Amino acid sequence: MEARKSKRKNCCAVLAVDSAISGRVIAQYRKSKRMTQEVLSGLCGINRTHLSAIERGLRSPTLATFIRICYAMEVDATTVIKEIEKQLPINKEPLP
Repeated sequence: MEARKSKRKNCCAVLAVDSAISGRVIAQYRKSKRMTQEVLSGLCGINRTHLSAIERGLRSPTLATFIRICYAMEVDATTVIKEIEKQLPINKEPLP
């Protein structure tokens, strides 16, 4: 029982880190495409301040918003997700 609790805590810690890492990865891809936040936010139909908050890890995008951001950057969403996974500071052991 104790082992399960510790793994759950680890999982919850990952969720807390996720928005900061995903925001940083989105910003890296946006910059590599030489796009401003203004241009990208316009292409995906969100407010520039919302995109800024996502990139700074203050907000987590919904799945639909995440996909629209990736589509607007012409990057496959799975490519961005794989990059986010690479940057997660967790042990890659599967949960039971």
